Amino acid sequence: MPVLVDFYATWCGPCKTMAPILEQVATQHGGKLRVIKIDVDRNAAVAQQYRVQSIPTLILFHQGEPVWRQAGVVPAAQIAQALQPYVGK
Repeated sequence: MPVLVDFYATWCGPCKTMAPILEQVATQHGGKLRVIKIDVDRNAAVAQQYRVQSIPTLILFHQGEPVWRQAGVVPAAQIAQALQPYVGK
């Protein structure tokens, strides 16, 4: 199952904008996608490991490998397009 990781911080305004978008994406893809949020302040080592330099940053993992990455606020349609090869419909 593909995993979409949202690197965020509680104080980040654009991260708060992404929250409902990610909820929408997760709902649309039902049990075919897992969405995980990682707070960069609490998990700095993980953020550093994946070279997260700005937040929000989304990274899509498929079979354990990062296959798509995007920083900033991303529209649901753009996320869905990136997910399509991995979750289908």
